[in-house]
Amino acid sequence: MNNNNKIFQFKLVLLGEAAVGKSSLVLRFVRGHFLDYQESTIGAAFLAQTVCLNDTTVKFEIWDTAGQERYHTLAPMYYRGAQAAIVVYDIRSQDSFERAIKWVKELQRQGSPNIVIALAGNKLDLAAKRKVETAEAQQYAEENGLLFMETSAKTAQNVNELFVEIAKKLPKTPNPRPGSGRLPIPPIENNNQRKKPCCSN
Repeated sequence: MNNNNKIFQFKLVLLGEAAVGKSSLVLRFVRGHFLDYQESTIGAAFLAQTVCLNDTTVKFEIWDTAGQERYHTLAPMYYRGAQAAIVVYDIRSQDSFERAIKWVKELQRQGSPNIVIALAGNKLDLAAKRKVETAEAQQYAEENGLLFMETSAKTAQNVNELFVEIAKKLPKTPNPRPGSGRLPIPPIENNNQRKKPCCSN
């Protein structure tokens, strides 16, 4: 690693309806694996992973939130102070896309100023059952200043690329504030990530 490498730490939150694959996306990014059966997140889970951009290292503090409606009131506690958010929907479900739009509007209204929001159409490996057209989601993203990618946690398609694009969009200030946006409470679930050396790929 370059001795002049600068490290920046950002809080990132995942939002979306239950069973759209939020936890699977995070586990694919952080641990590099996929589980065919992933238990529903209770409350929220915390993981961390780094992305290397030339002479800059971006460390993501990732909060994976529960999608069930009964946990919706807890969401502001997790996206408060977040510099980035990934709003996930299942490309096989128009309802999950409509719910994703509501999350985007909530973030734009109540989230941090200048928050970087990405819209992720997950389960691309099941595109034969698609209900949400790429063009529809792409147009919505462009009209609302969002990053947009279709992803597959199962095959890993576009998963790392999504986080890299978010990292590129985040402001790299001269005096990064490590831990800014960190919640003062412990996560309900704490998944210890498998650390891998930065820039190993």
